[in-house]
Amino acid sequence: MSTLPVIAAVDGSDDSLCALDWAFDAARRRAAPLRVVHVRQYAAWAQPEVLAAGPPDPDDDPVLDQVRRYLEGRVDRPLTEYLSREGSPAAVLPELGSTAQLLVLGSRGRGGFASLLLGSNGMAAARDAECPVVVVPRPGREVHGEAPAEPGPRVVVGLQVDSPDEATLDFAFTEAGLRGARLQVVAAYRWPLQSWAVPGELVPLMIDQDAVESENRALAEGFLAPHRTRHPDVRAEPYVVPGDAAGHLVAASKDADLVVVGRHRRRLLAPARMMGSVAQAVLLHAASPVAVVPPAPQEE
Repeated sequence: MSTLPVIAAVDGSDDSLCALDWAFDAARRRAAPLRVVHVRQYAAWAQPEVLAAGPPDPDDDPVLDQVRRYLEGRVDRPLTEYLSREGSPAAVLPELGSTAQLLVLGSRGRGGFASLLLGSNGMAAARDAECPVVVVPRPGREVHGEAPAEPGPRVVVGLQVDSPDEATLDFAFTEAGLRGARLQVVAAYRWPLQSWAVPGELVPLMIDQDAVESENRALAEGFLAPHRTRHPDVRAEPYVVPGDAAGHLVAASKDADLVVVGRHRRRLLAPARMMGSVAQAVLLHAASPVAVVPPAPQEE
């Protein structure tokens, strides 16, 4: 496994402590160090360039003191270090992700509006970090849909058969293997298929749905085959369904250990990093933690 640390972003809120618990377990499973980071935001009236140079002292940080007490006495604690930074969390956290194998944070921190489902820091980190980002929601978030009948640990991953993301699949298989979980692969396809007949009028295409589903299943099985070879201990089950991918992933998040989605590839006419609509919707509404995986460097 990688020796890069798992980073837990904390700010003293209950949400960040939930993220810390998740990161603690993730570091332990990976035999990786745990790096606990608190980013002290600049005062509203201050400018970054007028603040004293150099990082603040982590031994003089009340939030990190709280975390030390919170983790005190835990068994199997990974090697843990504490880091205090000053600046905007939305800028500092993605930058720290370049030296981590995983960045974990809560869905909301102390700032912002209580009605927000996802804070701006979480969205910025998921969009900009170079490593996978896990956002841990508040406990008790409800979703519609029935949980799978089979009990046991389960990781969910979204697969777009017309544009598969190998980095996302690899992360999902690895995570399922670490957890001894089965992998539920959600491959949603658009249905009903429609075409323009005359301007302003859509008509359904005369295509058999069973044939469309069979083709999508064959494509999904083909993309999964090499990952199954590399992870023979992971039972991966394709779940080929019509309709909205985000809706199916959110429904599958009920009682899941983790939902894994790809971030977004850079496009020729949009070179900036972007969050896809499916990833955004899953981050906002899933009941389980959500991992947003950036594309491999060559794909960007």
